[in-house]
Amino acid sequence: MSLIVLKEVRKVYDLGEVQVVALQDATLTIEKGEYVALIGPSGSGKSTLMNTLGCLDRPSSGSYLLDGKEVVSMTKDQRAAIRNEHLGFVFQNFNLLSRTTALENVELPLLYTKGVTPRQRRQRATEALESVGLGDRLHHHPSQLSGGQQQRVAIARALVNSPSILMGDEPTGNLDSKTSRDVIRLFRELNTQKHLTVIIVTHDQNVARNADRVVVMHDGVIAADSHDFDIAMQALQTLETAALAETDEETI
Repeated sequence: MSLIVLKEVRKVYDLGEVQVVALQDATLTIEKGEYVALIGPSGSGKSTLMNTLGCLDRPSSGSYLLDGKEVVSMTKDQRAAIRNEHLGFVFQNFNLLSRTTALENVELPLLYTKGVTPRQRRQRATEALESVGLGDRLHHHPSQLSGGQQQRVAIARALVNSPSILMGDEPTGNLDSKTSRDVIRLFRELNTQKHLTVIIVTHDQNVARNADRVVVMHDGVIAADSHDFDIAMQALQTLETAALAETDEETI
C-alpha cells in the first residue's frame, strides 16, 4: 500500500465574490522512502499541495489517503492527531521560540504526545539534537546559534516524534549556499539511513536536483512528474516560456 495517495484533489478558496482554485484535480502517489521535490513558479500551487499533503489544509473535494486513512473526511482534531503521528515539518523561517533553549524547542511537539513523561521528553529531544550534530548546543537560545544551526534545531524538532514523513517548505530559503548544501545533505542522510519519506517545496533547482523525483506545479495543476531531473526542468521551462508569451500577447 502506498504511503500517500491523492485522487482528483481540488482546493478552492472562497474570497467572497471570487473563488480561487489553488489546486485542480491533483492525482499523485508517493511511496514510503521516496524523496520528492515540489517545484514551480510563485502561485503555481506547490505550497497548497504541500499544505494538503501535510494535513494543514483539507481539500475541497477528492480523496487523500495517508497510510490508508482518508484525510478529506477528518475533523480538524483528527488531522492534528495524524500530523503528530506521521509528519514532521521544517519551515523557511525556522519557527523557533526565541526565549527557549534548543532542547526546549525540540521538546515542544512531545507536549502533545500522550504518555510521554518529562524525563522521556528531555531524553528524546537530546537524542534528536545529537542526531543532527547539535549535542553541544542543547542549552543555547536561537539568538546564540547560526542560521544553519537554527535550521538543524528545527529539523530535530521535526524528528522528535519519529515521523514517517519529513516535509520541508523552502527549508534553505534563508541560508547561504554552503549552509544550504549542509542542510540538504542532512535531508538526504535522513532519507537513506532512516528511510524517511522526504517531501520538499523549493524554488531552488540545486535543491530539487538532490531529490529522486521532481513534481512540477503550474496554475494549480501537476504539470509534470519525473524521476529525471532534466526532463522535469525542461517541462518547467516550457511552461514558463508559454506563460511569458501569453503575458506579452495580453500586453500588446
